[in-house]
Amino acid sequence: MNRFFLLVFAAGCLATTPRLASAQAGGFPVQTTSRTQFVMTNGEVVRREGTQTTPLTQNVKLPSGVKINYKSGIVEMPADKVSPQGKKITLHEGDYVKPDGGVVFATPASAAAARGEGTPPTTPPGTKFEPYVQHGPGFSDPAMQISLLNKKIELLNQKIQVLSQGQSTTPNTKAIDDQLTQLDAQLNGPK
Repeated sequence: MNRFFLLVFAAGCLATTPRLASAQAGGFPVQTTSRTQFVMTNGEVVRREGTQTTPLTQNVKLPSGVKINYKSGIVEMPADKVSPQGKKITLHEGDYVKPDGGVVFATPASAAAARGEGTPPTTPPGTKFEPYVQHGPGFSDPAMQISLLNKKIELLNQKIQVLSQGQSTTPNTKAIDDQLTQLDAQLNGPK
């Protein structure tokens, strides 16, 4: 039984170590809520929680690895499969970054600039448009995340069952560990 607790403790430490180490490289790591937004206002990025805004005093780094320069509004996306070198987007007035690292553009012009299209054709005032959202790294459907987490729980329960059989030698859990590693890669998204 003590081996089980030691195993769970060690797995927890190993699972959180890379995130803590990567959060230290560039930008101040911040905690966010579902209502947190980093908005470009009057030429600087401010933190908005609901209706309350707080000026930033330093660059920030979101848990997803997205970095935000509070002075220039440059948002730096980490490398992933689509953009192996990462991607930089400059926020314009009213654009904001969501807690998952996705960017919501306030105007068609800022969305076009982010897509690299230059200036879009002029549109009459009051024209309605669909918001363009640049998703952050590792974005995935919440239903898919729940499905993957349920599968992870099943695998962890299988591992617990195998390890708690009271055998004199440590049982081989490599197959379960490999499946857990694959699930973690899917859950964490591309880095």
